[in-house]
Amino acid sequence: MNPKTETKKSTKKSTATSKKYVGLSAEEIAAMKETLKERKANASKEEAEKAVLDKIAEMKGLDRTLAKRIHEIVKANAPSLSPKTWYGMPAYANEEGKIVCFFQSAGKFNSKYATLGFNHDNANLDEGNMWASAFSLKELTAAEEAKIVALVKKAVS
Repeated sequence: MNPKTETKKSTKKSTATSKKYVGLSAEEIAAMKETLKERKANASKEEAEKAVLDKIAEMKGLDRTLAKRIHEIVKANAPSLSPKTWYGMPAYANEEGKIVCFFQSAGKFNSKYATLGFNHDNANLDEGNMWASAFSLKELTAAEEAKIVALVKKAVS
């Protein structure tokens, strides 16, 4: 084989591969890869919850504290939701397997704050012509926890 031809082929291949991810951060690419693994896995409810708890255990500091408490709140107030990972994040799905809410740690995408999000297609939070579907979390006091309980209950109503 001709070495020049081999060089051109390998250059084209690496260029094609790098173009595939243009505009995505390393964190976003990692989340996409985690999602592909999640979709391939056919986990039982117990395995899915263990995966969520493992993701929470990997978090550091405040992210872990917030995620643990969100997990407890969702389990206690929306028992119809099943924990599962979604893009590598703790999430909670309805009976049809569709994500209703999720927790995104600040560390996931190097964000300023962690986020409690609700999937607008599956969470019943509709109110008028505009409503919030994600909330930044700095701290969980009794007041914030009460708001989260109300949101979770409304989301599954």
